[in-house]
Amino acid sequence: SPAQKLVFNRVNGKRPQVLPQQVSAPEECYTLAHEENVRFVYEAWQQVEQQLDGSRSGESTCGPVQYVEKTPNPRLKNFVPIDLEEWWAQQFLAKIENCS
Repeated sequence: SPAQKLVFNRVNGKRPQVLPQQVSAPEECYTLAHEENVRFVYEAWQQVEQQLDGSRSGESTCGPVQYVEKTPNPRLKNFVPIDLEEWWAQQFLAKIENCS
């Protein structure tokens, strides 16, 4: 889907009134250890994905094996995985809208 554009419109062409800022939730702070853990998991997962792609194209006979459920759980029939990138984008846009 095309990237959404942020558009800032003035009401009746006038500058908006400056209102006292609302008290908002503090921004999340990430420690160096947290960032290192995220980087480690991200890089490790990138390696797994590359190895999976290589084994699918016949380049490698060993490496990770993708698990496929032989008998799917009927309760998960309508399960839709979350698109994490889309969710983060929505959170980001909502944060911008709440701050304006």
